Amino acid sequence: MLTVPLAIAGAFLSLWLFNQSLNIFSQIGIITLVGLVTKNGILIVEFANQKMEHGLAKYEAVVEAATARLRPILMTSPAVVLGSVPIALALGAGAKSRVSLGIVIIGGMLFSLVLTLYVIPAMYMLIASKTRKDPDAEDPDDTGKKKKKVKLIENE
Repeated sequence: MLTVPLAIAGAFLSLWLFNQSLNIFSQIGIITLVGLVTKNGILIVEFANQKMEHGLAKYEAVVEAATARLRPILMTSPAVVLGSVPIALALGAGAKSRVSLGIVIIGGMLFSLVLTLYVIPAMYMLIASKTRKDPDAEDPDDTGKKKKKVKLIENE
């Protein structure tokens, strides 16, 4: 969720730079942008959590996660930006009213893309716990003893 303020800041900055208003189309763009940008943060955090579950230290896990997820993030973000260019350029009939939607998506994605790649790993280092337990590993407290099953007997 730390990427959302970055995306919204980029959206408002791009609206201001291109002299656009905050209207219903730009608000729809902000909602779309929030969903797209949180995906980038989730990719890094989830991968780092998996690496920590398999025994890596927090720093190594977040570095490996950011490195491994960089390519998918760099592939999807420009695709979203390029897909929004026709909306921002007002191509087509009646497209002048939707310019702010394209500008919000393009500006927010580009702004948050650059900052997310640095902010999410840094915040993960501050917030995440130091270790995670592997769900597939055996419990060290379990000494191999079978638990007794207790049958309940109903009185008639």
